[in-house]
Amino acid sequence: MPAPALNSVAWFEIGTDQPEGVKQFYGQLFDWSFQLNTNTPGVNYHAVVTPGAQQPTGGVWESEGNFPDYAVFYVLVQDVAATVERAEELGGKVLMAPTTDAAGLTFARLEDSTGHNFGVFSAPAP
Repeated sequence: MPAPALNSVAWFEIGTDQPEGVKQFYGQLFDWSFQLNTNTPGVNYHAVVTPGAQQPTGGVWESEGNFPDYAVFYVLVQDVAATVERAEELGGKVLMAPTTDAAGLTFARLEDSTGHNFGVFSAPAP
């Protein structure tokens, strides 16, 4: 499976305080499977593997009631910090500053100039 192209939507995330219900619903509806991801300490995150995919393409983040439920897409970028800076220049806002997990994945959450939430991420060099 080829890697996603830069500047394309390459990940999605569902944040919920009902992770078992979300996993059951989407698992039954789309035949998704889920793998516990422990790369970010203190975060309960389940990677989503869709039928035919060789690797996860999304995730379910257990909010534990700490924020409203959401679904958001992430765009693969070359440089998260540079993209965040450019988004701010264009009137966007940073909702979650760039963060790097134990596997070297860097991600950030943004709000566009019209109020829509989205994320950006970059993968570590192979």
